[in-house]
Amino acid sequence: MGLIKTGMIIAGDKSGEKEKMKALLQRVTGAAVSVDGKVTGQINQGLVVFVGVAQGDTERDVSYLVEKTAGLRIFADKEGKLNLSIRDIRGELLLVSQFTLLADTRKGRRPSFVGAAAPSQAGALFNRFIEMAQATGLKVATGRFQQHMQVAIHNDGPVTIMLDSKEKLA
Repeated sequence: MGLIKTGMIIAGDKSGEKEKMKALLQRVTGAAVSVDGKVTGQINQGLVVFVGVAQGDTERDVSYLVEKTAGLRIFADKEGKLNLSIRDIRGELLLVSQFTLLADTRKGRRPSFVGAAAPSQAGALFNRFIEMAQATGLKVATGRFQQHMQVAIHNDGPVTIMLDSKEKLA
């Protein structure tokens, strides 16, 4: 909802709105994540999913985003149409925690991350995200929570989709 100032509505104003969990999906032909030069997770065809946990997020947000990720039809069928999900192609997931998805860049030049969850909450919900993703039957690889990571991605398309639990759960 916009902010009314002298009769104008300023688009994109988020005053009073709470951030929700975000998942940035990138369709890949392969990807790997490393910590201190050692590979901690690697996948073939599938999705790299960057997960940002916001203050106030719950398991409900996790469940919504895992199901949406597993069912989203962003892989091509025989006719080249995006009709298949990662489940349909038996693809793989590489999950990477990324609090910077919650960056607020409305003021100044330095992003604010006050909307991101505290590490204890974020870690617990990210681990729950991993568990729920594994329960889908897909192969799941991960980065390391609260670690500096290098992520090598071979984008396919490219196809990049931002999911936000606020979209459905608002």
